[in-house]
Amino acid sequence: AGRETPRRSPSVPIYSRHSPDPRRRYRAMSPLCLVLLAAVATAAAAPQKYTTKYDNINLDQILRNDRLLNNYFRCLMEQGSCTPDGDELKRHIQDALETACSKCSEKQRGGTEKVIRFLIKNKPKEFADLEKKYDPRGIYRAKYQAEAQKKGIKV
Repeated sequence: AGRETPRRSPSVPIYSRHSPDPRRRYRAMSPLCLVLLAAVATAAAAPQKYTTKYDNINLDQILRNDRLLNNYFRCLMEQGSCTPDGDELKRHIQDALETACSKCSEKQRGGTEKVIRFLIKNKPKEFADLEKKYDPRGIYRAKYQAEAQKKGIKV
């Protein structure tokens, strides 16, 4: 007379010691998942900054030298080759306009103001050409006009 094994309902899973309860695996992973999610959320929420690699470039030297200034201008207008720092500027100029330079370092903000002042006063045609390329609808001019006037910049 053999022993009959009790029948279990099909909705009740049968686990052996070789097939661990999958719920236990998820419970063990949940702290890890929470840590990873927190890390991803923190990285996504942290404000990104532009590289400061080129912050020590001598802007006065560039602004005083027409050959250097024209090379940067042609780079930004996509009419000539770019230096590594010119390429970096060209890559981020639209984002800087859209975000009010929120990813800029203090030195970059000061440099931006210096260059804009110089271009408006000394190179108005080049400033107008850059404005046509990067602000064709005048959105940023309107957005920053009051701030520029407070700083004495006549746009």
